[in-house]
Amino acid sequence: MTALFTSAFIYLAAAVLIVPLSKRLGLGSVLGYLLAGILIGPTLHLVGQETHDVQHVAEFGVVMMLFLIGLELEPAMLWKLRAKLLGLGGLQVLGTIAAIAILALILGQPWQVAITAGCVLALSSTAIVLQTLGEKGLLNSPGGQASFSVLLFQDIAVIPMLALLPLIALPELTAAAHGAGGHETTLFEGLPAYLKAPVILAIVIGLIAAFHYLSHPFLRYIARSRMREVYTATALMLVVGIAALMSLIGLSPALGAFIAGVVLADSEYRHELESTLEPFKGLLLGLFFITVGAGIDFELLRHEYHIILALTVAVMAIKAAVLYILGKIFRLRGTGLPLFTLALAQAGEFGFVLLSFAVQHGNMPEDTAERLLLVVALSMLLTPLLFIAYDKLLAPRASRDGLKREADVIAEENPIIILGHGRVGQLVDNLLLSCGYHTTVIDYDVETVEGLSRFGVKSYFGDASQPALLEAAGIAKAKLLIIAIDQREQAVAITEHVRRAHPNLPIIARAYDRIHVYELYNAGASAIIRETFDAAIRTGRTALEVLGMDAEKAQEISEFYYHRDRHATQQMAEAYDPNLPRFGNERMAAIAKVNRAITREMIAKLLRGEPVDWQPREDSVTRHKG
Repeated sequence: MTALFTSAFIYLAAAVLIVPLSKRLGLGSVLGYLLAGILIGPTLHLVGQETHDVQHVAEFGVVMMLFLIGLELEPAMLWKLRAKLLGLGGLQVLGTIAAIAILALILGQPWQVAITAGCVLALSSTAIVLQTLGEKGLLNSPGGQASFSVLLFQDIAVIPMLALLPLIALPELTAAAHGAGGHETTLFEGLPAYLKAPVILAIVIGLIAAFHYLSHPFLRYIARSRMREVYTATALMLVVGIAALMSLIGLSPALGAFIAGVVLADSEYRHELESTLEPFKGLLLGLFFITVGAGIDFELLRHEYHIILALTVAVMAIKAAVLYILGKIFRLRGTGLPLFTLALAQAGEFGFVLLSFAVQHGNMPEDTAERLLLVVALSMLLTPLLFIAYDKLLAPRASRDGLKREADVIAEENPIIILGHGRVGQLVDNLLLSCGYHTTVIDYDVETVEGLSRFGVKSYFGDASQPALLEAAGIAKAKLLIIAIDQREQAVAITEHVRRAHPNLPIIARAYDRIHVYELYNAGASAIIRETFDAAIRTGRTALEVLGMDAEKAQEISEFYYHRDRHATQQMAEAYDPNLPRFGNERMAAIAKVNRAITREMIAKLLRGEPVDWQPREDSVTRHKG
């Protein structure tokens, strides 16, 4: 027990000391965890063989991450990604396997070892890439979505790879591998190959159906207990259970967790599950990265550094070349192409699993596997540096060359769309989310989108004046559009377009001043909120109280003035003519003069305690506000 506590303290202390320093230096958290592992493992030798056991536990962080990603998606979104998922992902896996296998054959390896090495090194690091893209707010960008599609296909591809490897084992190694002990058994180990696939498929479909219909009432039952610790245990049980079931039938636990997340994506308990599991995911992923760093065999690297480094560079160059070609074919433009190329150039954590599996089944000699293990670990270690190169060199250069970031792929269709995530949009979004509404937020400021994502605030980058982007966001099915962007002319243009295309959609628009109110009114906004109007009314009410007026009377008068001004503004909006000078519209001037006189007369009656026979028209409330 003492050894367990000591090891736990060493891992946690390394993370606490190194990761914040790495973040402060701009290296990112992933590289910080890897460096922490190198410090306590190969450098100070504070941890030893238990690293591999810890790594198996920490790999559950990858499973949790894919479950949480699945919660953010819906089946409709996966259908949108089908071309990239099957086309881009499939070509990347097959192309990389072929290229690396050719390199291995040139180096004199048997064809069985060459194909096995191609399978191991074709996979990329789901943990590092998705964690880093999420931190940088790039997961919804075209390059980020392309990377996600390829990673998801790679997770699926692990299944046929595990089925393929035993069929191409080296005869001279097979007997020794079986003599050394078997591998982890599954429920259908003895079934013929032609029966195994349909049986597993039927079980997966049954599990999805059961999960879909039974999880909702079950979560509702748990929520009624109002015990936070029970809900936490339930969330963990769901993920652990689906991972165990997938392992039992011989499938990837990470893939199973992702499917379970997608099934629950439309659940009313989605946000509670996310907030409950997020801390566990972060801790386990960090632990996983530490074990990768601690597991690097620097002794072997020291003796064969020229071979290992050359192989690492060659593998990453081959993968980058394949990714670049595919990015061009699938028309990734701007900053999306270099992001996609660099993000997936490393080998991944499933490479460790496949290498162990390959040695057990006699696909390659153990010394070859140890060298490839170092290649996988070093490529993962170099990945954060590639992201730094993208941030510091490639992205700024692309911007200077006029290659702007493309609009993000919008991964959901929510009933409320908010355009603009500045000071107004953020507050509106927070209020609606707090009330349980689902929103889709779009902003054209890259720094805002990426910066807020680091605080867990989700939004999409894009130009809301482009009709195609609004259609992709699901405006045809939306129940409400809120326009809170800074560009006043663009706000008017968007209002006009949406009103023509979707005449029944309610539109709430933020206005800078009265002229902007008139423009938005005539463009077809359902409700208009003047930016400074509420502040002005509250200031006036406070002024009345400071001057000695009773607080209740000041409240009554300020509310009355609020409705009178709205009434007058609507009348003036109907008379507004953009072709006339601001103070040259005589009809508007007459309306303003009459309303001002009537308002003063009515307020004078209120001050004397006399009744006022006036109520705001109903259409002034629903057609125009503020």
